[in-house]
Order: sequence, then C-alpha cells, then structure tokens
Amino acid sequence: MFGLLIADDDLESRKQIADLFIEAGYHVTVTNSVANALYGVLKKTAQVVLISSQFDELTAVDLIPLLKHCDRDLTIILIGSEESLPSIRKARKEGIFYHALKPVRPDDGEEIRLAVKCAYERLIARKHALAYG
Repeated sequence: MFGLLIADDDLESRKQIADLFIEAGYHVTVTNSVANALYGVLKKTAQVVLISSQFDELTAVDLIPLLKHCDRDLTIILIGSEESLPSIRKARKEGIFYHALKPVRPDDGEEIRLAVKCAYERLIARKHALAYG
C-alpha cells in the first residue's frame, strides 16, 4: 500500500484532512516538521504528499525541490488558497501534481479526495507498467 503524508502547520486542517483519508482506508502520516516530511520521503513511507503553502517556516515552493530531490517520482499536491499566480506557476515548474484549495468546512474535501485518488491511480499504473513492461 502506498503512503500518504500530510504536511501542514495548521493542526485543525491537518486533522480534518487526515480524518478524511483515514476513513477512506489510506495509510496516513501527518507532520508539521520539514525534517519529518523529508524523513518520510527518504524512507519511502510516503509516495503522495499533501503540503500546505506555508510549512515549518518555509514556503511550499521552497520545499518542493527538496522533496523532489529526495524522490523524483514523489507525487506532491499543494494545498492552499492564498498563493499568487507566480507562486503556483513556480510550484508547477518544480513538479507538483496538483494544486487544490484548502478545505474550510468538513464537507469541502472532495477536491483533495479526487486529486489523491487520481495520484494513486497514476502510481499503480506506473508500477504495473514497470512490472509488465
């Protein structure tokens, strides 16, 4: 099973998103630390990362290249609603899979749920293609 890492400074947001995926049966790890996020990626416990735009004193745009350097196949979904268009463009250039709006209410998680589902489907297809060439 693939791992999902939620990296967000906001405790309430982290909990809300984690609950959404735990209820759906995903293997979820949460953190508010860059060190723990990098550790999860390096140890291959996370193949999909949901990262907020501001995280542990860094912007996501600054952290994304580090995460991708640790695992170039990592799927990163940026979550936030306050990014400028130049920041979003830079994040896309750095290799994010998707940019989703941060859920405000408990029933706002559909966009993120679909993005993660699509990311996992892509990982499974890639793994299948490598195995059966």
